[in-house]
Amino acid sequence: MLACRLILDPPGPGAWNMAVDEALLESGGQDDEWTLRFYGWSEPTLSLGYFQSVASRQIHTASRSCPLVRRQSGGGAIVHDAELTYSLTVPARHALARDSQRLYRAVHAAFVGALASAGISAELYETLSAPRPASASSEPFLCFNRRGIGDILIGTSKVGGSAQRRRGGSVLQHGSLLLRRSAAAPELPGIEDLCRQVRSWEEWRSLFSGKLVQSLEIAARAAPLSESLRQRAADLAQDKYAAPSWNARR
Repeated sequence: MLACRLILDPPGPGAWNMAVDEALLESGGQDDEWTLRFYGWSEPTLSLGYFQSVASRQIHTASRSCPLVRRQSGGGAIVHDAELTYSLTVPARHALARDSQRLYRAVHAAFVGALASAGISAELYETLSAPRPASASSEPFLCFNRRGIGDILIGTSKVGGSAQRRRGGSVLQHGSLLLRRSAAAPELPGIEDLCRQVRSWEEWRSLFSGKLVQSLEIAARAAPLSESLRQRAADLAQDKYAAPSWNARR
């Protein structure tokens, strides 16, 4: 079985959450160990995809008062609130680091399996029924109003999506599982809204993390961030993810 560091973080601000993910991706090129991280958000936060314009946030009225952070990965904007967020860092030497679609589907299939074990019917989106927009600006603003192959659906509602970033051959995949509707994105129902199942955040985390570890056949060991990674994340949070030069760069 593959060695995997499991990080269970408390809710944090947007700049810190994105900085930790980047620090883990940087270390992936020097480390043979996978890292699986689950975390939350200390306040409702809007994250923009790497290529989105900061001005575009004005079209989504409900989230205008939320603090903003720009992700290092692409895709649509996400309102991080009543959700479970994860990241998975795969070292460059592993085959899944070289096959982005296979990694995406493997993780999402495990999450569908976790929902099935709780009696919730979900599926992976398989078919793009219409041509993709010619430009990113033609896409819906919010990630969960978009559809891509491998997204997690309950009925017609998207409840799970992920994005990736590569560096030095290693890959970081991070994503969100919507647990319930947020006042900052009231148009998006979550798992509990759709299935009438209410669990604590910790119970959802245990359900999804357990199935993912089992499905990917990784040997997870709980471990906090090392002091060096914590310091690197602190530097990235201050100098990059909390800075207008990054968040308003487009």
